[in-house]
Amino acid sequence: MLKSLVILLLAMSGTFIIDHNIKALFVEGFRYYTDCIDLILVYNKGVAFSMFAFLEGSLKWIQLALLSGVIGYTLWIKKNCYLLPVGIMTGAGLGNVYDRFIHGGVVDYVYWHCGFDFAVFNFADVMIDIAVVWLMILNFRPKFCKG
Repeated sequence: MLKSLVILLLAMSGTFIIDHNIKALFVEGFRYYTDCIDLILVYNKGVAFSMFAFLEGSLKWIQLALLSGVIGYTLWIKKNCYLLPVGIMTGAGLGNVYDRFIHGGVVDYVYWHCGFDFAVFNFADVMIDIAVVWLMILNFRPKFCKG
């Protein structure tokens, strides 16, 4: 159990620290513009594509409860192969929740506008996507998850 907690906490804290440091650059004023991608500062009050913004201050508490549930369930099922992707996902999620407490919204900064406009996103969003795909592979291909 201790080994599982260490793996989970290292993945969470590593992802959180990287995310926080990148976001700090943009909060402090960094901007960069190109023909396809702009690196700008946007505070997202909702989740993906600003969904659920109407929940306002409640959203951070709902997200904290969901992240706690994911961590608890992962420790309860005792499958070590889930620890790293869940640690990455929850560390990134906590990075976004932290933004809600400190800045009132998630610090987003990557704006894709080449050929079509896409939602502004951040490192944590990408890490959550990677972790979810990783977990889906582990779930649908049990041979990759031996324990």
